Amino acid sequence: MILVVGGAGYIGSHINKLLNQRGYKTVVFDSLVYGHRNFVKWGEFVLGDLNDKKQIRLCFEKYSVKAVMHFSAFAYVGESVTAPAKYYQNNFVGTLNLLEVMLEFDVKHFIFSSTCATYGVPEQIPITEEHPQNPINPYGETKLMVEKVLRDYDSAYNLRHINLRYFNAAGADIEAEIGELHDPETHLIPLVLDAAAGKRADIKVFGTDYDTPDGTCVRDYVHVNDLADAHILALEYLLNGGKSDCFNLGNGNGYSVKEVIEVARNITGKEIIAVDSARRPGDPASLVGSADKIKQVLKWEPKYADLNTIIKSAWNWHCSLK
Repeated sequence: MILVVGGAGYIGSHINKLLNQRGYKTVVFDSLVYGHRNFVKWGEFVLGDLNDKKQIRLCFEKYSVKAVMHFSAFAYVGESVTAPAKYYQNNFVGTLNLLEVMLEFDVKHFIFSSTCATYGVPEQIPITEEHPQNPINPYGETKLMVEKVLRDYDSAYNLRHINLRYFNAAGADIEAEIGELHDPETHLIPLVLDAAAGKRADIKVFGTDYDTPDGTCVRDYVHVNDLADAHILALEYLLNGGKSDCFNLGNGNGYSVKEVIEVARNITGKEIIAVDSARRPGDPASLVGSADKIKQVLKWEPKYADLNTIIKSAWNWHCSLK
């Protein structure tokens, strides 16, 4: 049994679906603070909070857990700055509780949803796994703290782990059964599609004078299904005796805000009004990750790397919500 913590959320639900499609039995453990119960269409479900070790233990007592995938972090960067206590409690202390129970039940395989935010402001592009980790907000700091804990737990307790440092997860289930549904929504592609669907008047473009080809921020987008595939490759690598490691999850290619909006216009056939706005503090001009290591070690090959495919899948999901 694979325990998918946070499996009712955007990324966790897609991974839970793919695990079941590939023959794994799963149990989702989620507080539903941000997750959606109707996203858990596969496997078992346990309503629980990582801040309560008794609830975690009950789950491990009921199910024979072989490995854990962890996606239950709070992930609003701005909120982490204004409410850091919330982030340290959930993202860090909650994870320590989970790891403690894992050790009690002798579960030694852990896939961790980390982030490129652990790198901070990039010193070079593309960013490799050897890039210095200097997060500039509490969200990134909590993820880095967990990575450090995992390193020590590997050394002391033989707890094997893979840290997967995401760039921009995007898109939706190709069959449109689940997708990206945040409240509030802060990610560019769903916000652009909201504008296309008439759910918002326009899309704000924060900064048009960056040192990029068209002056707008460049980001690396990876389709959520490709991301899910990478997690299963990481899981199987550990289950087959692989050592603890870390990998970037991106496509190695960047797309600007203007490019995303233009592709969305072409796919949706909608006007999509873009309003130039001031830069946001802390936004790097470009964030693009090297995925060479995961391709070499885990033989990961993205199937949906094209921006058109990513946005089309997200639009199909958006349309299914009507």
